[in-house]
Amino acid sequence: TETFGISTAQLTPLCSVKNLIQVPTVRSTDFEVHRNWLAITHSLPVSRWYYENTSEWTLDYPPLFAWFELGLSQVARRFDANMLQVENLNYASPATVLFQRLSVIVTDVVFIYAARECCRCVREPKGSRDVLSRPSFVLAVLLLWNFGLLVVDHIHFQYNGFLFGFLLLSVAKHLQSQHLQGALLFAFLLNLKHIYLYVAPAYGVYLLRSYCFAQDNKDGSVRWSSFSPLRLLALGAIVTSVCALSFGPFIAMGQLPQVLSRLFPFKRGLCHAYWAPNIWALYNVLDKSLAVLGVRLKLLEEAELPPASMTGGLVQEFEHSVLPSVTPAVTLVCTLLSILPAVASIWLRPHGAQGFLRCLLLCALGCFMFGWHVHEKAILIAILPLSILAVESREDAGIFLILTTTGHYSLFPLLFTPAELPIKVVLMLMFTIFSFTALRKLHSAQGSLLHPLEVIYLLGLVAVAIACEVVFPLSPWQQRLPFLPLLVTSVYCAMGVCYAFLRLYASLLLRREEKPKQL
Repeated sequence: TETFGISTAQLTPLCSVKNLIQVPTVRSTDFEVHRNWLAITHSLPVSRWYYENTSEWTLDYPPLFAWFELGLSQVARRFDANMLQVENLNYASPATVLFQRLSVIVTDVVFIYAARECCRCVREPKGSRDVLSRPSFVLAVLLLWNFGLLVVDHIHFQYNGFLFGFLLLSVAKHLQSQHLQGALLFAFLLNLKHIYLYVAPAYGVYLLRSYCFAQDNKDGSVRWSSFSPLRLLALGAIVTSVCALSFGPFIAMGQLPQVLSRLFPFKRGLCHAYWAPNIWALYNVLDKSLAVLGVRLKLLEEAELPPASMTGGLVQEFEHSVLPSVTPAVTLVCTLLSILPAVASIWLRPHGAQGFLRCLLLCALGCFMFGWHVHEKAILIAILPLSILAVESREDAGIFLILTTTGHYSLFPLLFTPAELPIKVVLMLMFTIFSFTALRKLHSAQGSLLHPLEVIYLLGLVAVAIACEVVFPLSPWQQRLPFLPLLVTSVYCAMGVCYAFLRLYASLLLRREEKPKQL
């Protein structure tokens, strides 16, 4: 069947060729992380999985992902059984590399199917023969050829395509009014990787408001008499059964506290080694600027200031020099406050499944902006679902272009070797040019997608890229301030992400919700 403007049968080989090209490319530490997890789950009894610490890359995903790794290990042993030895640290034989790359490619089938289902939720214009005028085709390319996903999975190395497949498939099921299926898929996702707690409030409130309460009053408010206990029990049974499947054995062994300590390691510090472009990157830079200014004005003694560990590129705790140091509790309060209006909005005026999708995006961005130890790759939790809205609304298309361009550029530090520079530049240019061209054509009758100041800001990324990727490596500052490009990249991109977050909130709270094209 034709789902994206080209057949699914044609699309799958194209994606596979794209991914196979990445098999011999440079690998990140995440390659060893997942090899070690294969070894742990295959070679050790379940009771030792969350205690094993031979490698620094200990198992820190929820148990369902550990079961997934155990399944992969049964295939991995046929490639090279030595990769499944816990003591073989940093083992990377050609067969091991081939297996791990192929495992990402094969599990991407989940993502391809999810993209197909998302495209089915988009209404096609009648009589259009130009593929760039077909929202489903544009959406397919935005999802399947997403630059950020390609970087973090097939070059850097992770299983995000597999995981995002569950997220997008869950969203698609809600758009198709198949709410129990959507809830089941999200329950599986949450037990595969707990970072998706970012969007759990959107799921919880939406399902309670729009599924457990079957009807609204004429003014849109909730009709309390329409509450269905059976629907609530059905949702509870789904969540409970999936959690029991995932955590049950560890609860039975009395290991739940140990598992949770691995899932939530608050000793890792406020910011990741590569700063995510969020509010804390701006806070850190403000603190540094005030410290430098205070020393120059002789208001502060340099010897009394904490060491500059937060710009050292390491994962660790640190104290701010001038501004109050930020604790996990502070980030939790800030995060809850940032998503509260979005969650309250879908309770007061749900606006159907697209209102839920908009709330999901704001929850993802709110947690990204204010969360503790946020990884820059988490920006994809907002970028990928926003693709769905971008092909249907001019306003959302403009927000998408800002968020995706800044968010994707913030991933550049993940690929830091000179050999990877042309790869990441060409791939991002291809995706960005397509995004701008296709979305402009889709919404050509509705005016410009970006304001002039927004265009100037995005063009500024070119100057940042030249300065960080070309000029800085040739300057004497490279030895004295090796992490300056990370700081500049995070701060500049943080401004764009903050702006996109505020525009998304404005679209939810300050204007009338557009009528959804399909629910």
